[in-house]
Amino acid sequence: MLESRTGFPRPDIHTRVRRSFRHAGSMNPLRVIADTRGVFLRSDARDVGYDDKAIAAAVRARLWVRVRRGAYTFRDIWESNDPVGKHRILSRAVLRSLGDDVALSHTSAALEHECATWDADLTRVHVTRLDGGAGRTEKDVIHHEGRCLAGDIVEKDGLQMTSPVRSVIETATLTSVESGLVTVDSALHRDLFDPEQLTRRFRAMERWPHTQKVHVVVGLADGRSESVGESRSRYLCWSHGLSAPEPQFHVYDEHGTLIGITDFAWPDHRLLGEFDGKVKYGRLLNPDEKPEDAVFREKRREDRLREITRWTMVRLTWSDLYRSADTAARIRRLMTLAA
Repeated sequence: MLESRTGFPRPDIHTRVRRSFRHAGSMNPLRVIADTRGVFLRSDARDVGYDDKAIAAAVRARLWVRVRRGAYTFRDIWESNDPVGKHRILSRAVLRSLGDDVALSHTSAALEHECATWDADLTRVHVTRLDGGAGRTEKDVIHHEGRCLAGDIVEKDGLQMTSPVRSVIETATLTSVESGLVTVDSALHRDLFDPEQLTRRFRAMERWPHTQKVHVVVGLADGRSESVGESRSRYLCWSHGLSAPEPQFHVYDEHGTLIGITDFAWPDHRLLGEFDGKVKYGRLLNPDEKPEDAVFREKRREDRLREITRWTMVRLTWSDLYRSADTAARIRRLMTLAA
C-alpha cells in the first residue's frame, strides 16, 4: 500500500473507488463540483487524491461517466437526465475546457435559455469564438466564427453564452423551418424578447450564412403557442396551404363569461382545435385524481365549448403531425363541413 503525502497508508485504487460509491450522496467534494458546475475535471479529481489509475478505475466501475476528455460526472446524475439535460452537461464540460475564449451559442445557448427544441441535433455543443479563432468541427463541439454585436454575449448561471434572440435565430439556421419555429415560438412565449426585437435582430443578421430560410420562421413565429405540438400544428397548416389558426382562442358564453381556451381555432371556418399530447393530462391532474378523471373532465370541457359555439372540434396528436398530408386533408374537410 502506498503512502500518502501525510505519511499515512494510502488506500489502493479499489478501496478508494468503493469509498467514492459509499459517499456518493454525501459531501463528496467532486459531487459538490458536479452539482454546482455540471462536471468535474481530471484536475479536480487529482486535487482530492485520485491519480490517473483511480480515475480510470472509477469509470470502469461505472461510478463516473467520462463526458468528454478530462471531464466527468457521476453516473446517477448522467442517467437521470434526458438528451437535453445530457447536452447541457456536455456544454458545461466544453466551457470548463475552453474557458472565456468562447461562448455557448446556437442550440446549446437556446437550451440554456430554457427554450424548447424539436428534431435538433444534440450530439455536439455549439460555441462561438470570441478570440478570433477559426471555425472548426471536433468530435463533440462545433466552433463558429461570428461577429458579436452589443448585447450579444450574456452571462446566465455563471455561463457565458449568446443572448436569447441571437441564440434562437442561429438555432434556426441549423434546422428545418418547423424545428426553428418550435424554438423561436418557445422563446417568445417565455417573454425572452418581443416580436419587434426578433425582427430587428434578424434584419441585422439576414445576410449571414444559412439565414435564407429563417425569414419564414420569423414571419410565422407566435409566442401564443404554448407547446411544441401547438407550434408544429401551426407549421402543418402553413406548409399545406391551410388558413393560419388563431392560437389560444377564448370562448365566452352568452353572458360574456370565459368558458375555456382552445389551443387554436379558425373562426372564419367555425372550427376549434386542440393538440392532444399525452403529457397534457398529467398537467391537468388535480390532487388525488387519476388520469382517466382528467380525460373525462377534458371531454366535458370539449362538449361545453362545442355547445356554446356550435362549432366543430378537431384534435391533433403526435401521430397526426407525422401524417401531415392526411391530417391537412382532414382539417380542410372539417372546415368545409363546419362552414
